[in-house]
Amino acid sequence: MLREIKISIVALLALSALTGVLYPVTITAVARLAFPGRSRGSLVEVNGVVRGSELLGQDWRGERWFHGRPSATAPVPYTPLPSVGSNLGPTNPALAQAFVERAAALRAENAHDPLPVDLLTSSASGLDPHITPTAAHFQVERVARARGLDPARLHALVDEHVEGRWLGLFGEPRVNVLALDLALEALQ
Repeated sequence: MLREIKISIVALLALSALTGVLYPVTITAVARLAFPGRSRGSLVEVNGVVRGSELLGQDWRGERWFHGRPSATAPVPYTPLPSVGSNLGPTNPALAQAFVERAAALRAENAHDPLPVDLLTSSASGLDPHITPTAAHFQVERVARARGLDPARLHALVDEHVEGRWLGLFGEPRVNVLALDLALEALQ
C-alpha cells in the first residue's frame, strides 16, 4: 500500500509540474512570439502612455467624446474582473427601467431619433469595445457641437474607422470607440 501512495504522489507532482507550470509557460512563450501585441492585452499606447486596450470598452464620458455601449459590470463600469452580463430577463422591470433611462439620456444628449439599439443595451460581457457605424454617426452632431468641429469632418472620421467583416463574411461592420476617440483627440 505504501508503494501505491508513493506512486500517486510522484504522479501528482509530475502532472502538476507538467500542466501547472510547463504547459502554461510554453503556451505563453509561443503566444508572445506569434502574437506579441495580443498576448500582452492589445494595449494602445499614445506617446508612451497606455490609453486602453483595443479589446475592452472604455468609460468615455462627456459630450466631447463618442460613447460606447453601456456596461453591465457593476458597480464600476467597464471593469474586466466581474465581466458578466446583467442577466436581466426581458420581463424584468429593472431591464425595462434601464432601457427607459438610457433612452432619455440619449435623447437629452443627442436630440434626435431613431436611437441605435447598441447604445441602449449592454453587451453580454459588459465590455464590448465596438459600436455600430450607425451608433457612431448618431453621436456626430453632439461631439461636433461640443468641440466646435464640422460635422461632415466627423462623419468622415467615423467612416475612416469602420472595421469591415472578418474575411468579408463574418461579423458586422463596427467602430472601435477607443480608436475613434483617440483619432478625435489627435484632431485638436
